[in-house]
Amino acid sequence: MRIRVYFSKTEAMRFTGHLDLHRTWERTLRRARLPLAYSQGFHPQPRINLAAALPLGFTSQAEVADFWLETDLPLAGIISALENALPPGLLLDHIEEIDPKAPSLQTQVRSSEYIITLLEPIMELDERLAKFMNSRNLPRERRGKIYDLRPLVEELDRLPDGEFKQPRLHMQLSTRPGETGRPEEVLDALGIPFADTLIRRVKIIF
Repeated sequence: MRIRVYFSKTEAMRFTGHLDLHRTWERTLRRARLPLAYSQGFHPQPRINLAAALPLGFTSQAEVADFWLETDLPLAGIISALENALPPGLLLDHIEEIDPKAPSLQTQVRSSEYIITLLEPIMELDERLAKFMNSRNLPRERRGKIYDLRPLVEELDRLPDGEFKQPRLHMQLSTRPGETGRPEEVLDALGIPFADTLIRRVKIIF
């Protein structure tokens, strides 16, 4: 039985990385006493897949994960078990049963949307955004390799200021294998310190 879980990662788990989040889900499923399926071979691994890695320091209201169970169970019972076992920082939205033979989550992800709250005023913010979007290419370096950031940014615009008059940005970035735009690299190209922002993923586009 393959289950797809839609969940939020809130402030309490903001500094939990991708691998630790995977382990958290494994522990949660064990606490929930659900019959988690494992891979075959000499080193069996829990069959849990997250749609797209969320970098350390981000929150999200749009995370998706698949896990496999050894036996079929009613969805209502799975929801109840998960809600009683989830740690602080993870909130369950809803779940659904998926065809076990459906393509993996990672191969279906196309883009991610983010809202960035700026904690400090930024001079000439609108001009910086316009210059970025009007650029034909933006060479950057990642892990010693040069790449072009510009085609990875599908949308970048300013939102109305937040509750405390803090400027906010909306980004839609490519999340394809080998073609993933990272919000912190966009911020760096804009001259905005990552430490002066709060970043929340609000949608994964399949």
